[in-house]
Amino acid sequence: MPAPLYNRWATDYNKRNPAIQMRYLAIGTSEGIKQIAKGNGDFSAGEVQLTSSERSEMNLTELPTVIIAIVPMYHLPGIHQDLRFSGELLAEIFLGEIKNWSDPQIAKMNPGVSLPDMPIKVFYRPGGKGTNYVFSEFLSKTSPKFRSRIGVTPSPNWPVGSPAERTSDMIEKVKGEVGSIGYGELQYAVKGDVQVGRVENASGNFVKASPESIAAACHAVEAPGWDRFTASMTNPPGADSFPITSFTWLYLRNSMSDSRRTSALTDFLNWVYTDGEQLAGQEGYSELPQQLVTKVRAKANALR
Repeated sequence: MPAPLYNRWATDYNKRNPAIQMRYLAIGTSEGIKQIAKGNGDFSAGEVQLTSSERSEMNLTELPTVIIAIVPMYHLPGIHQDLRFSGELLAEIFLGEIKNWSDPQIAKMNPGVSLPDMPIKVFYRPGGKGTNYVFSEFLSKTSPKFRSRIGVTPSPNWPVGSPAERTSDMIEKVKGEVGSIGYGELQYAVKGDVQVGRVENASGNFVKASPESIAAACHAVEAPGWDRFTASMTNPPGADSFPITSFTWLYLRNSMSDSRRTSALTDFLNWVYTDGEQLAGQEGYSELPQQLVTKVRAKANALR
């Protein structure tokens, strides 16, 4: 999801020292974890929490870089206000139980909106994607039916819909198909000028994804200790929290045999958590709170 940010990081970081150059290849969260565990590359990235065996047996750790939000996006011309969705309503749509935009459950959640009598066309991400993991985690927390049928996974067995390989593909497919619905990272939706819905949070408020509501979700989970930076942030407490929020992480090996590459990686990480965080804000991503950055940098510098 943050591939545009990592590409910006590469461009700017690579100007500092020609002897240390970074290149990022977007291959998906699951494949990234697999490759870094094999020793390919110096880090990978994604939105899936590592398992205890990946941390211990594969000698991996994760460091958060920025905070992202997954938003429901749709294409309904003539509707100018943001549609409201609960987690349960989204689950029913992506399970194929709700098939038409005029369904009473959608109408009840959106009083006064003239919903069209039109089939819902679902788009989803294929297997191995961090987007799926965050979205399915939220749906599993809010819908017992979704939790029992699909559960939390980067590779859901979606019963309906058509795939969109990349988030940019999702934007194009939703924009190109009237009556469609999909999901993806907020910044892609903003830059792609696609309709985005409000989502009901744990306090019962329908919240629009924004830097403020994303930061509120992080604060609700991390404060006051600011040391739970592998924590889930989906469906957090807080009246202002956007409920489909997550860290995006770098996955790194706890130790490396090449001291020269270790030194280069440490230099890169220190840059990420100073200048890199400022660039994240410029790119429209939510920066980590400073209290969290201090502790993440300490952990990054402890890697050898």
